[in-house]
Amino acid sequence: MVSDTRLYGAAIAFASGGYSIASAAGATRTTLTAWLMLALGAVVVVHGALLLVPAVPLDDATSGELMLAYAVVMLANQAALATGMAGGTTGGGTDGGGMTGGSMGGGSGTMGSMGGDATMTAAMPWDLGMAVLALLMLVSGAIMLRSDDGM
Repeated sequence: MVSDTRLYGAAIAFASGGYSIASAAGATRTTLTAWLMLALGAVVVVHGALLLVPAVPLDDATSGELMLAYAVVMLANQAALATGMAGGTTGGGTDGGGMTGGSMGGGSGTMGSMGGDATMTAAMPWDLGMAVLALLMLVSGAIMLRSDDGM
């Protein structure tokens, strides 16, 4: 029988990992941050699946530590995107050919160009939903670590 704590951890892992995968897959350009979130999302989903298998020995603080690590990476990525350090810009940008975007023929601006996107985003933008899920994962990991009976 799977404990309630493992079910809770698996639910958070599926929600945040799945959201991470969906966000990365929906990015207008595949950037380093999109690949990071895609890979991290896949790892988190696998961790959630392992939590549902009673024979897998994740009853110690290992799952809590992993959740904290995932959350820190997700939050750092979102902070980097929000501050523009990771290329998550909104509007304008460079289309790769040296032209600045933002006009009808600029590449990554509001109207895009041949093969370009028609959104205001040049790459994967920061995402409030992802940040909130990462905070939930952070709290969940901390709860798992302080739990008297492990998981």
